Amino acid sequence: MSRLRAVLALLVAWLLVAVTVGLLSFRTDSRVTVIGAHTTTVSPTFDGYATLDFGPLVPRFRVATDSALRLGVLVDVGDTDVASLDELIQRDALIASQPAGEVREVRATVTAMAWDAAVRGAGAGVLAVLLVTAAWLLVGSQRRAELSSRARRTFASPHPRPLVIVAGVTALAALALAATIVPGADAPESASGRPRWTTVSRLFPDLSLNSRLAAIEVSSGSATRGGVELIDSAVSTYRDSVDFYGALADRVADVAPQLHTPQEGDTVALLVSDRHDNIGMDPVARAVADAAGASMLLDAGDDTSSGGSWETFSINSLANVFDGYEIIAAAGNHDFGEDILQAYDDAGFTVLAGEPVTVDGITFLGDADPRSSGLTAIQTPGSETVEEQSVRLAATACEAGDVSVVLVHSPTTGLGAVQSGCVDMVLSGHLHRQVGPETTYSPQGRPTTAYTTGTTGGAAYAFALGSALRREAQVTLVTFRDGRPVGLQPVRVATDGTIEVADYVPVGVGLGARAGQGLRSPR
Repeated sequence: MSRLRAVLALLVAWLLVAVTVGLLSFRTDSRVTVIGAHTTTVSPTFDGYATLDFGPLVPRFRVATDSALRLGVLVDVGDTDVASLDELIQRDALIASQPAGEVREVRATVTAMAWDAAVRGAGAGVLAVLLVTAAWLLVGSQRRAELSSRARRTFASPHPRPLVIVAGVTALAALALAATIVPGADAPESASGRPRWTTVSRLFPDLSLNSRLAAIEVSSGSATRGGVELIDSAVSTYRDSVDFYGALADRVADVAPQLHTPQEGDTVALLVSDRHDNIGMDPVARAVADAAGASMLLDAGDDTSSGGSWETFSINSLANVFDGYEIIAAAGNHDFGEDILQAYDDAGFTVLAGEPVTVDGITFLGDADPRSSGLTAIQTPGSETVEEQSVRLAATACEAGDVSVVLVHSPTTGLGAVQSGCVDMVLSGHLHRQVGPETTYSPQGRPTTAYTTGTTGGAAYAFALGSALRREAQVTLVTFRDGRPVGLQPVRVATDGTIEVADYVPVGVGLGARAGQGLRSPR
């Protein structure tokens, strides 16, 4: 019985030490990550709010997390690549209009901190148990008997061991309780004390706000009073973006009957390209994909405008909106650099890198555009030219022999594969306008269809982020049967919000006869 009590005491000691150390570690932890367009420091709190601190010039914002444990988070917003405060506010408002990707990133960061803290707590508990056990053995039975005798006299009880155990457990429990009230990284106080909060609806009573925006609270004080115009501008931008793209996503249901109905066993993919940070179009693209029965996303690149680390919000959004889809991506010239490629990888995308990859029975080949570009039309050459890359990919396709689709950013990169006759289809973007589909035949009679989709973000030059489309946007549905492409269907969105579904165009083996050679979709 005494041995059982000892084991139980050690288990209780392990649990209390693990909880104590874990809570202390979690409450004092913080991580630097990119949220929205900013480098931020994320810290857990227990105030039940997600709080954004933009510094002294802009008021703090918070929204209730509705967590049962009142778990919250403080996001200390840091530097970003922006020319003016007004531009910063506008850009943040646009990103906030589609927040799911950034919420997912914050949640993943806090979860990682929690797991690390749990591991440290468990390890500390094991170490404490080992130390107690070692001390018990080192003291020896004779010395323990002497200590027991002293404890008996001290506690004036015929049962000292339970009292000693209870005393030790009580001390550990007190330590654990103290740990739960150790100050963590809660929202910073103002010079006049704890901040006072008011809702956006009270700050702007004349505005009509949706439920999400009405739930946001703003810290009161000089920053709020001095930044009312900025906040008003941000709220207007937010509302315009939510209204425009929300209406677009709802409008997809009206055109859904015009979408091609796949046969049983067909695989439908949605092709996007040149989003250029316009995350507002992501829910619209997903609505089209779902209405057409798609299960795969093909990303022909230029998801960002300059490939900067602050633009990972664009990848986060795509990953979140198309959660559950297989996503195959080829980086564009504006995605150049390690940050975006790493973001693709972190999001679980299948990133094409010069070797054939088979997904859901379809074999893809592609590679990142070798050039690098910023916000201008200037392109910096890479380690190889697009012409050299074109030759290399064509040779790889012919050697593999079973490549169905070459997915690249630039049509020039795919030209070699088109001419080789070794693939069924070449898909690309880059031009911000539709070209094709055009089907040609190899001397052996194999059809190869070349198709360039328009900009999904409605991008003008290399920029598309805005509360409305800057130019016509486009996505394209690609239907596969037995691992081969059999049809294409472009879907265009005009700047006034109207959606046009083009005719379904059979391609490849879907043509059924050589009479389809040179077939182009109606414009």
